[in-house]
Amino acid sequence: MTRVSTSGNFGVMTSNLMRAQVLQSVAGEQVSSQKNANDLKGYAKNAEVLTAMRSAQAKVAGFLDQTSMVSNRLDVQDTSIGQVGDATQDAREAIANAIAAGSAETLMQSLGGAFGDVIQGLNAKSNGRYVFAGAKSDTQPTTAATMADLTAAPSTASLFQNDQYVTSNRIDDTTSVDTGVLADQLGTGVFNAFKQVQAYVDANGPFTGKLTETQSNFLKGLLPTFDAARTGLTDAQAKNGLNQKRFDTAQTDLKSQADTLSTMVGGITDVDMAEAVTRLESAKLAVQASAQVFASLQNSSLLNVLK
Repeated sequence: MTRVSTSGNFGVMTSNLMRAQVLQSVAGEQVSSQKNANDLKGYAKNAEVLTAMRSAQAKVAGFLDQTSMVSNRLDVQDTSIGQVGDATQDAREAIANAIAAGSAETLMQSLGGAFGDVIQGLNAKSNGRYVFAGAKSDTQPTTAATMADLTAAPSTASLFQNDQYVTSNRIDDTTSVDTGVLADQLGTGVFNAFKQVQAYVDANGPFTGKLTETQSNFLKGLLPTFDAARTGLTDAQAKNGLNQKRFDTAQTDLKSQADTLSTMVGGITDVDMAEAVTRLESAKLAVQASAQVFASLQNSSLLNVLK
């Protein structure tokens, strides 16, 4: 004959109730966090794979942050080189127009304004740092302010304060690109062109009114100098544009990698919400059933019979 033990039944039902409560807690936490577990132990055999994926995610995120910052700086460089180039072209056109009209009535004002734009472009900043100063990013690349400074300085080179460090940035694990541009590389040719004008003015007086034949011939001789300076700036802007394209492409590739890794990690860590909700409801039902049986056992105790 099988013996019925009240204490034994209580033990079994207590165990069932506790197990149901644990399952309910786990399912509830999964539904709340939408994750299968809150630590690597919860992923068992997938823990090593998950660790490797998260390491790859961190590396891709680092490259993505860097390419974003470099792209912003390259955009500033593009705008600034374009400003210097446009100002040089404006100066060239002002000289050509004066020659064509035979009058230099507004020539010096136009040249002065164009030179101011050149200075502004060379002293451009990105995130509070001078972009054309090399490693001396807290130092203004050129100290020139007006055309008169060009002839007052001992040499054109003395007007530039940048060093010769060219910034290099990594696109990925294996590729680095020189992205830096230096002020003296951009400005020396332009400064020398404007310097010839200022030297002539210092020696012969400013251009005013109708041009003399000597003045006209001098200005005609300047046009190839300004053309050469403009060509050099166009080349520099084109090279910067190639770097912009490379980093834009790199950003697109890195974002794609980041999305792929997120999907792969999510396949391991993210819980199936429909399944988790179903398990949670089943666990709740099991807790209720166990609790009800436990309560019923209290009323079927042998002590109640003896009473």
